[in-house]
Amino acid sequence: MKNGLLIVVSGPSGAGKGVTCKRLKELAPDIQVSVSCTTRDPRPGEVDGEAYFFLTEEAFNEKIEQDGFLEHAVYLNHQYGTPKDYVLGMLESGRDVLLEIEVQGALMVNAHYPEAILMFVLPPSLEVLEQRLKKRGTETDEQTRKRLEMAKKEIELLKSYDYVIKNDEIDKAARQMLAIIDAERCAVKRNLDLSKRLLQGENIL
Repeated sequence: MKNGLLIVVSGPSGAGKGVTCKRLKELAPDIQVSVSCTTRDPRPGEVDGEAYFFLTEEAFNEKIEQDGFLEHAVYLNHQYGTPKDYVLGMLESGRDVLLEIEVQGALMVNAHYPEAILMFVLPPSLEVLEQRLKKRGTETDEQTRKRLEMAKKEIELLKSYDYVIKNDEIDKAARQMLAIIDAERCAVKRNLDLSKRLLQGENIL
């Protein structure tokens, strides 16, 4: 059985990657979304096990010691990590897996799993990004300022990604993601066995 695709989506806080990934999941319900672990507090409406697995610092560090993460990183003084066994198990079963993670983590995943497809979600402008962050109403002005400074540093790492999604409209951005995934499924590097199978008389459809 051929492994599934590992789709990694990153972007600055407020770029809209979360809602875009949610729309992608609606368009392609067979994609398995991996739930990350974090040590930050839940935002209003976030449910443990859905948005994130919310862990204490102690529990998170214990999981690191047990080599339980595919990647883990610190973002604005909070830890984030992707459960390793869950993701690799899904890929080996042929399922496509979607990771919505921070830039540090995405680059770590790519180092350990070069087959990953890396997509970076950009806002239309920094002004729009600031408006989105303030509209949340969940952070102080100082926290918003720090997120904007972090966003600038993250955007500079765009060159490390495979694809860029300019998120001015959610449905359009999600459909671009889906088109990229469909194209990657057809990539020759992922289908090198087809010519041999076809020449052996096998039906490859």
